[in-house]
Amino acid sequence: MIVSPQSMSFSRPLALRSGASIRDYALAYETYGTLNADRSNAVLVCHALNASHHVAGVYAGKPDSQGWWDTMIGPGKPVDTDRFFVIGVNNLGSCFGSTGPMHVNPDTGKVYGADFPVMTVEDWVDAQARLLDGLGIGTLAAVMGGSLGGMQALSWTLQYPQRVRHGVVIASAPNLTAENIAFNEVARRAIVTDPDFHGGHFYEHGVVPKRGLRIARMIGHITYLSDDVMNEKFGRQLRDGIAPKYSTQEIEFQIESYLRYQGDKFSEYFDANTYLLITRALDYFDPALDYDGSLARALARASARFLLVSFTTDWRFAPRRSRELVKALLDNRRDVSYAEIDAPHGHDAFLLEDPRYLGTVRSYFERIAAEAVR
Repeated sequence: MIVSPQSMSFSRPLALRSGASIRDYALAYETYGTLNADRSNAVLVCHALNASHHVAGVYAGKPDSQGWWDTMIGPGKPVDTDRFFVIGVNNLGSCFGSTGPMHVNPDTGKVYGADFPVMTVEDWVDAQARLLDGLGIGTLAAVMGGSLGGMQALSWTLQYPQRVRHGVVIASAPNLTAENIAFNEVARRAIVTDPDFHGGHFYEHGVVPKRGLRIARMIGHITYLSDDVMNEKFGRQLRDGIAPKYSTQEIEFQIESYLRYQGDKFSEYFDANTYLLITRALDYFDPALDYDGSLARALARASARFLLVSFTTDWRFAPRRSRELVKALLDNRRDVSYAEIDAPHGHDAFLLEDPRYLGTVRSYFERIAAEAVR
């Protein structure tokens, strides 16, 4: 499936939860499949931390440019683009095409840098709704996402309940635990204390806080994998031979080499201010906050039907967090399907090709497709 990125511009200011606003911004997006005559087969895919609008397919002449959820979306795949019109959107503040910290602030004529407004999940959903308006799509057959994308999918069902028929929330949670917020803060401190960060205005200094980004990615990557996967892939294997070098600074173990490789790669393409923005949006998300902590009361607004999926070895977004959502939805007598997949891959499992997981999503979308033709 050959795809092309697109962009939509918005001049009207978007009011944000922080009290700030942003105007003259653009959203990068891609679409897959064909919108049917009554515009009832649209599926919005929300992305996680370091992903983008490039959800599926490849770019012309670039066979290695597969979208980040290509196992899930495409012709004949669980979300079948022969049946559904799928939209992937890059969030505001990202570094993959939508307006973000590296773009020029129309109010000052200077690059935003650290002055880019703080984003929340709810702000992203509002921006996505505007894009759908521009595409002439009033109602979504489904909104789906994993991890932070799952939070956005959930928020869609609360902010625009009349516009969503199904919410598919994968490897996600109703809010972050203190441990998750702590991991995010350590990663942010690694970035902001990098001498090349310059208070977030590193662009004008011609540098990139790569050291901080490397450490942030290494911390994040550890949390995405399960202990079983790390032991199976790396164990205690030494990088060079079987004898240790007895060095405190050189790379000794294979797992160290792997993490440094991931960190180096990440620092070459991801924006430091974007990392701060997105992890803070994760921290802030808590739909029960305005309801005295009652998740059931918060989710009473939702009218969609739901599929929730979790993975047994995902300790960052553990199954018990998905079960909290299931209980709160059932307390409101909502139609909920729930699958807890016994998979060894940790949080990254939602991106991988597990037949049970993909089969669950396929069955659910076949049900959605059957509804559409009745």
